[in-house]
Amino acid sequence: MHHHAHHAPHDHAHDESMAEVLDLDAAMNRPYFESLLDRVAGQLEREPRTVVDIGAGTGTGTLALARRFPHAQLVALDRSAGMLERIRKTAEYNGFGDRVRTVEVDLDAGLPAVGAIDLAWAALSLHHIEDPDATLRQLAEAMAPGGTVVVTEMESQPRFLPDDIGIGTPGLEARCHEAAASRGWNRWPDWSDTLRRAGFEMVEMRRDELGADVDDTARRYAHAVLNRMRTGLGNAVSDEDLDTLDRLVGDGPDSVLHRADLVVRGSRTVWIAQAIKEENR
Repeated sequence: MHHHAHHAPHDHAHDESMAEVLDLDAAMNRPYFESLLDRVAGQLEREPRTVVDIGAGTGTGTLALARRFPHAQLVALDRSAGMLERIRKTAEYNGFGDRVRTVEVDLDAGLPAVGAIDLAWAALSLHHIEDPDATLRQLAEAMAPGGTVVVTEMESQPRFLPDDIGIGTPGLEARCHEAAASRGWNRWPDWSDTLRRAGFEMVEMRRDELGADVDDTARRYAHAVLNRMRTGLGNAVSDEDLDTLDRLVGDGPDSVLHRADLVVRGSRTVWIAQAIKEENR
């Protein structure tokens, strides 16, 4: 249920590689997100009628929400027409076509009117919005009384490699993550104060460690993530590190598609907050 930012990439190849990463991430972490949705469902005051997915990406979150809340209408918001088309097709294929609506929107221009929102879901998307305070204020005003918002962020890119992988200088993955962080990758604040200022009461903030068994999906996930990293880092790491990354995302014996030393580790930070009822504002 890993999501795409509402800022859509304009390059088709970039879009497709991002979609691959998002879908593989969702497949890897499906048990975690199902348990998170169960936890959220337990805190809702009632069965939600309208659920909004903010920055819906490929729609893995939208579909998980549709499965978990079978009586809800789902509204998927994203800036990418291509991503939204994927959502419509996948929703139809899974039998949710009559319950999933897509809206192409630049959230920096304002939140579209979708009716009273019982549950809002913003996974890995809020930090891409230029004025999240304004967006969350609009969201608070659009929430049904006691409605819930869930925000998730990824603290760092997932990790797959031991320190010494037998090629190149040890510590490759740590250096790549440091280089990505220095370029502002995925930078976000603690959203607690932002949510409070917007008119929400914090219910819970937590950091969850994620892990998964290494199988074919995990190998393809590692390959997709490292391939995007290799493309994005450019001159931020040494030529030797770039050469090592090339070998890891190639198809030779050093490739992550064939290695026996892979692990899958990641994390999510989660904020759950509730709209303050009108009489308490």
